[in-house]
Amino acid sequence: MDLGRSPVIHSAVVNMDILMRRFGIYAKRNHSGAVELAREVTAWLQGRGFEVLHDLPLAEEMGDVAGYSGASIPAMVHLIIVLGGDGTLISVARQVGDLRTPILGVNLGSLGFLTEITVGELFPVLERVVNGDFRVSSRMMLDAVVRRKDKEISRYRVLNDVVINKGALARIIDMEAWVDDAYLTTFKADGLIIATPTGSTAYNLAAGGPIIYPGLHCLVISPICPHTLTNRPIIVSDESLIRIEVKFQDEDVVFTADGQVGMPLQGGDVVEMRRSRSSTQLIKSPNREYFEVLRAKLRWGER
Repeated sequence: MDLGRSPVIHSAVVNMDILMRRFGIYAKRNHSGAVELAREVTAWLQGRGFEVLHDLPLAEEMGDVAGYSGASIPAMVHLIIVLGGDGTLISVARQVGDLRTPILGVNLGSLGFLTEITVGELFPVLERVVNGDFRVSSRMMLDAVVRRKDKEISRYRVLNDVVINKGALARIIDMEAWVDDAYLTTFKADGLIIATPTGSTAYNLAAGGPIIYPGLHCLVISPICPHTLTNRPIIVSDESLIRIEVKFQDEDVVFTADGQVGMPLQGGDVVEMRRSRSSTQLIKSPNREYFEVLRAKLRWGER
């Protein structure tokens, strides 16, 4: 079953002209610094006449504000603020779904690939944002469908990557890969990663895959510890339908989306992936560009 063609959504930076009135705040769970910062941001916004909605777990930790389910907030606000790290932002991006609500990611530790704003930069950047002076980078997402005996049993929306990998004691698994109607190969490996350009700096990078600039329209398929050493990562068009059939029997194999949600797979299960109609709108830092983030995170140029 075809997932349907998706329109091309450029990841180039564009100007946004949005009248801000209502903000949503999500924060990393069980992080005392996130709770305190959420209080400061809330007071700052409310002091300027804006309404603020808090994710339910955050509201419970704050103790004195009303909370809303994370899935309901994106449709109720004009902009989302995420206090945490890249993992927290990725989980929020899946909840935003089709709504394209802009996300301002604030990293509570070191600089993030997606959470580009540091705590020290937050309020000056927020001042610009509420005045409409900001840019966004539109990041493509994937729709992934798991089929069992030709029946869809699960569907996921993904910002970073889809991973099929074996359990700790499982043997090497066979994964038959197709790109559109063309047979690619049968990978014999510990697993397989299908990553977006955004996800190319995650598990794909650790597995020896390439870093892909966010503005490129492509996907990368990277084997994890392949048995055949000539199996290398391959980049394909983002308009391709990627189909992986897991050929193993009686092995412990798992499907994960963005490293956060997933399910066990059985022999004969098929995973299909294609570019989603949804995209994630990330507010750009006014203080740095993508290559500067790479240099800082990967410590390029250090001795």
